[in-house]
Amino acid sequence: MSVGNLGAPLASPQRRSASLARLAGTPALWIVVFALAAAAALCLPLRLPLGPNAWDTAVYLDAIQRIRMGQIPSLDFFAPVGPLGYYGAALLDALFPRAQPMLLANWALLPVLLPVAALLCADVATLSRRMALALLLPFLLFASLPINLHGLYPMPGFDGYGHYNRHVALLLYLLIATLLFVQARRLTIGLVAALMLALFLVKITGAVTGAMLVGYAVIAGRLRLRDATIAAALVLGALGVLDLATGLVRAYIADILALLALNTGALLPRFLTVASVKFNVVGPCLLLIGALVVSAWRGGIAPSLEGLRSFAASNLGWLAAALVALTFFETQNTGSLEYIGLWPVLLLILLDWRERQDALKPLVLVLALATALPSAVIFVERSVRAVLGAAGHVALDAPELGPLGRVSVKADMAARAAGMLEHYAAHQASYRDLMKRDLPPSYILYSEIDYQAAWLLEVRQGVAAIRAWEAANGRRLNGFLTLDFVDPFNRLLDRTPPRHVPIGMDPGRSTPALEPDTLAELARTDAILAPKCPPTTSREAIRQHFAEALAGRRLIALSPCWDMYLRD
Repeated sequence: MSVGNLGAPLASPQRRSASLARLAGTPALWIVVFALAAAAALCLPLRLPLGPNAWDTAVYLDAIQRIRMGQIPSLDFFAPVGPLGYYGAALLDALFPRAQPMLLANWALLPVLLPVAALLCADVATLSRRMALALLLPFLLFASLPINLHGLYPMPGFDGYGHYNRHVALLLYLLIATLLFVQARRLTIGLVAALMLALFLVKITGAVTGAMLVGYAVIAGRLRLRDATIAAALVLGALGVLDLATGLVRAYIADILALLALNTGALLPRFLTVASVKFNVVGPCLLLIGALVVSAWRGGIAPSLEGLRSFAASNLGWLAAALVALTFFETQNTGSLEYIGLWPVLLLILLDWRERQDALKPLVLVLALATALPSAVIFVERSVRAVLGAAGHVALDAPELGPLGRVSVKADMAARAAGMLEHYAAHQASYRDLMKRDLPPSYILYSEIDYQAAWLLEVRQGVAAIRAWEAANGRRLNGFLTLDFVDPFNRLLDRTPPRHVPIGMDPGRSTPALEPDTLAELARTDAILAPKCPPTTSREAIRQHFAEALAGRRLIALSPCWDMYLRD
């Protein structure tokens, strides 16, 4: 055997190791693995740890049921946000009928997000696979689980609220990455158009934020005005075709105007709230901007149009623009992936400054990491706490709710939820007294996990009571309206929801005045349900809002926690 042959067995493992390393560095592989993992999770009857405001997820189930019955968002029911998330959830529900609803809603936009991420990373990978992975892996991390970056309750659990805010945050992340990293002109135009269209159809404030960023890219010279105009024409063309085919766009714009009329208030307090809640990101980012300003001042900025354009195109300009735009978006939100869109800009800053010989280099690098790391650390920490905490949980006893009831809580919390439901039913007068005083039973009632568990048990009681009443009276009710924030009964009992009513009813914010079409539709709906455990100011406000529709109906005490206004 020759000396050369003696070395052959050593070379083969090395080649295999190198091949595996190259494979692991392929962005497309990570995207495929993520998609397969998500599909597997949606196929399985998973039970997830219950978190605060979890009933927001049931709004998606209400929308899915309506879409299944042929209703169109904004045309047939008033929605607080755009239709794309609801259609995405409906698509996943059709493919994965056993999916846990929190995962279903959280991943509703993956059919849009993953192809865009794949195209973006494929272009970036032609220059640097490491750069593509540096953009992709954080994106996949934040898209992985229903976790917000600011908790509303101290105990761990998955966040069943803020789904559409997380969707927009991920779309904005991809938009900023596209504007900064994609080199191919046609691909840039196509991705910008696709992302702006998606932002418009998910949440209008996301589209406004995206327009701010695209406009800045034109000013900074990163996107030619002609290309931005082509992208805008593509978006408007797609919306025009959609509107001609369905009328959805005009109805959606009407809903937006109605929401604007219902939601008024000064912006400054909202900016201050965002700055205080996310000071762990905003604080270091402002210091980083200050350090970059000092560096730019030392380098000299020409007081000319070209100098200003050069400043706008700099990493400093992009960081300031992204911070302002993302802050504007977050002023409208409760529950989100705040400021993850800063990462593409911070990545450029880190790559630029690691090569510099500058006295400010250590400060800039530390501040860039201090801005980037809190979001990732909080996401991982809250995710791990939720998963590990679930090991000591028990299943909530709500089999009648199907996938909606597949949640877990601590044993003492499950016992408390059941006990509180009985307490609410037995002490109605006390809670009505609080209601008259315009006081909630608890200041953060809806963020309390035990209340969310009690609400699920209240819905379970309602489902059982409806089935018992129908069996006793030999009548199948044709549909329901629930006088509460969410209306899960049509989905749970597979009935037809009334048209022209809002989903996710928040008194004063998403309850427009009743129209004749709404009253006519409700007159054809057999049952209007009023929850009572506990009576709250919100529930009473919704009942008063629909008082005209309740006239002439027979009031039936359906169960300790439910009244039914029956159409005879």
